[in-house]
Amino acid sequence: MPITTSSRDLPAILGGRPAVDVDQQDANRWPIIGEKEQRAVMAVLRSGQLSIHDEVAALEDDYRRFFGVEHALAYCNGTSAILAALHAFELAPGDEVIVPSATYWASVTPVLHCGGIPVFAETEERCLGLDPDDVESRITDRTRAIIIVHLFGMPSRMDDLLEIARRHNLRVLEDASHAHGARYHGRAVGTLGDAAVFSMQTNKLCPAGEGGMLLTNDAEIWEKALRLGHYERLAGLPTANRRFAATGFGLKLRISPLNAAVARVQLAELSARNRQRNANIEYLSQQLQAQGLETFAAPPDVDRVYFEFHVRYDENRTGLPIENLLRALEAEGARVTRPRYPLLHQQPLFVEGHWARIARLTSAAGPPLPTYDPQALPRTVAGNQMLLKLPSFPRASRRLLDQYAAAFAKTVGHALELRRAEP
Repeated sequence: MPITTSSRDLPAILGGRPAVDVDQQDANRWPIIGEKEQRAVMAVLRSGQLSIHDEVAALEDDYRRFFGVEHALAYCNGTSAILAALHAFELAPGDEVIVPSATYWASVTPVLHCGGIPVFAETEERCLGLDPDDVESRITDRTRAIIIVHLFGMPSRMDDLLEIARRHNLRVLEDASHAHGARYHGRAVGTLGDAAVFSMQTNKLCPAGEGGMLLTNDAEIWEKALRLGHYERLAGLPTANRRFAATGFGLKLRISPLNAAVARVQLAELSARNRQRNANIEYLSQQLQAQGLETFAAPPDVDRVYFEFHVRYDENRTGLPIENLLRALEAEGARVTRPRYPLLHQQPLFVEGHWARIARLTSAAGPPLPTYDPQALPRTVAGNQMLLKLPSFPRASRRLLDQYAAAFAKTVGHALELRRAEP
């Protein structure tokens, strides 16, 4: 039976009994690795073909079929796949790319290695993706692309963003690393822009240990991406790009067949595991919403997934500072933290100007280079300060989920007492 805010148990931090006493290790263990993955890896090991193996082509075929795209290209990690996609977009030194600040660094730093200039835009609060109005306000005659991140598994406002890109003739790269299996207006996330990238790092929804996948319906983008990291496949092309077979474009970024073997099994299990994770989080979300917390449920005609589960807490409503709430929840046994991604526009890489050296740009070579102000993007900063990260509960019991609801009920419901108890 769900526990609601009517519970009057004393918060643990004030001497009450902790709400969460269920063992959480198995409920939150990820990735789930079993005999299928072990057999797949052993088959590759026994073959002795540890660099080039048919398992990689099979994984690309699996992704093509799962997402319904023309081309898929596997990389050693998602960062490399993003770099290859931007290379295929033919970014030139000084080109601007509009990006979010609220994301993992790999969504943005490959822009620097192409000589590009990241232009940070505000995050909108409903879906935590790029705000379309703010994106459009930052477009200049040097803007060439937009990188859209489907943060934590919630699809961004793609209709608006794609329409802006179309009007301004901009390329769109979807960083869908958090969003394996999400759908936007009936279409799979990862099939909406010019190209998309998925990460298969250990904690992603479709993990391989390490790995990345580039998807596109554009044969030219696929061939150009192939040049960066897959030199050994260029000789088989019927086009002029085969002339680069001896060198590629200077990097080797292909996925290991051992990782590809794990990824194939994980992709086959993805839909079932997403359903279980979604059901658990949606069950808990209903109880937390009843307590006044925003849980980022999907808008109509959008099917989100949960790489991570965040809630928005407005301390102005309760008067209890978010850090005090965190301490009280930890005392209840709840594994709740702040978001793990610091905002990129506030990081020394950008604020101290190191980014320009990576991009090999100087103001003497063209227009003045931008400076990055950590006080910029006030809506993104304010929104990020209101987020709490919960476990994503891939295999949680209802009892554990009810106990998490009780932990929030005890802390949020006793905000006044907790506020008085502040040191």
